[in-house]
Amino acid sequence: MKKALISVSDKTGVVEFAQSLIEKGYEIISTGGTYKKLQENNVSVIEIDEVTGFPEILDGRVKTLHPKVHAGLLAKRDNPEHMETLKKLNIDTIDLVCVNLYPFKETISKPDVTLDQAIEQIDIGGPSMIRSASKNYKSVFVVVDQQDYQVVIEHLDDQDNLDLRQRLAAKAFRHTAQYDSIIAGYLSNLNGEEFPDVETLSYDFEQSLRYGENSHQKAAFYKSSLPTKYSVASAVQLHGKELSFNNIKDADAALRIVADFDQPCVAALKHMNPCGVGVDDECIYKAWQKAYSADKISIFGGIIAFNREVTAEVAEELHKIFLEIVIAPSFTAEALEILESKKNIRLLTVDFTEAKNADKYEYVSVMGGLLVQERDTTVDSTDDFEVVTDKQPTDEEVKALLFGQKVVKHVKSNAIIISTTDKTLGVGAGQMNRIGSVKIAIEQEETGDTHTPLVMASDAFFPMDDCVQYAAEHGVTAIIQPGGSIHDQDSIDMANKYGIAMICTGRRHFRH
Repeated sequence: MKKALISVSDKTGVVEFAQSLIEKGYEIISTGGTYKKLQENNVSVIEIDEVTGFPEILDGRVKTLHPKVHAGLLAKRDNPEHMETLKKLNIDTIDLVCVNLYPFKETISKPDVTLDQAIEQIDIGGPSMIRSASKNYKSVFVVVDQQDYQVVIEHLDDQDNLDLRQRLAAKAFRHTAQYDSIIAGYLSNLNGEEFPDVETLSYDFEQSLRYGENSHQKAAFYKSSLPTKYSVASAVQLHGKELSFNNIKDADAALRIVADFDQPCVAALKHMNPCGVGVDDECIYKAWQKAYSADKISIFGGIIAFNREVTAEVAEELHKIFLEIVIAPSFTAEALEILESKKNIRLLTVDFTEAKNADKYEYVSVMGGLLVQERDTTVDSTDDFEVVTDKQPTDEEVKALLFGQKVVKHVKSNAIIISTTDKTLGVGAGQMNRIGSVKIAIEQEETGDTHTPLVMASDAFFPMDDCVQYAAEHGVTAIIQPGGSIHDQDSIDMANKYGIAMICTGRRHFRH
């Protein structure tokens, strides 16, 4: 009689699966809680120590780590010497293993979990059985996912089921690799190990995408096995079509911007760059008006992120524009009703309580490798400022410079922001030279109304004084930049010539 060994932490569907195996002529062996569950449901089952002749010991830490288990899994059925060895030692083959592992991920996700509690949820016997069965997949079915229970039952008797066995083995090795990756990450984080000698990352398949950046590219979305609450991956979609590849990237960029602001903030984004950012001390509607007025053209088909609830008043304005996505902590019932009348708009909610605790590191793939760096979460303050010009900035200019500095780090380099105290007026992004970005930003600013103060923020130093001259000649009264160029004095001299203030922070915010 064929034998199946079942030992699962998540017991969903296990009774029905065991009953189906029995109907197929299998004898069931089980352990601990799974054995008890099957017995309680009148499933004929043999306890593991009847097979091994050895009791569970060390509070259950050792129960399946036994030659009679692993030899029964690993013996090559077409190898006469293997089979003769089993016969001499009175070991039966095991033909199916059904295992899912101790809930380590769920345990460490609890807010007050201790190290000892986490360690006790590291499964040893389970991964060992999975690996043994997977190595010998030609003879042993290995099942680690309840979603596979039915397909295994349907194909147990197929003569040609090797492809299925191989797919199950591959899934099983991914399962144990992910499990080990999460444990390694947890222990590395406890030790403060920033860049380990081997980087193991774990992601779960979330959805297939219609295509990638372009229609001829296949794509999929994977979610971190330990997802950040403040993320597109953890967002709840209330309305609209599935997100596309570009939607997800843009939404992620929008969330990064509004996370830096404590007061009501709205960020409009297009192609990974902000086209308008507005803030208000009290009112999200006013913040929206400022973000929208910053660039009424580029916002068409864009992504909008709010760090406050979307009200009906705001929704009425959003309804008038073609938008891809609106992200917010929540929507009022009236706002939802207004926006859901637009078929294609995507409405997402995200947990903003974790906005300051988003992922510490970011990863960028390159051919043959992976770049890892800390996220740029630094928000510059007046403590970082050094006024390098004769003219001191006014209090209003300082407020505007702080605002521009928050936004500029989210713009593709070379990056320039022209702003006032509470809204962007011009954005220069992704140019091959800095003066090009300055000209683009100022050209955008000059299409709107006159604003004071009018300031400029740069993500990196000015290589020459032409940027300062151009800005001063077009009404900019104060500039913030990191400094660090060998030509810094030329830029300072140019600012003094035009009687404008310049602040150096000593910290650049370059972003590719």
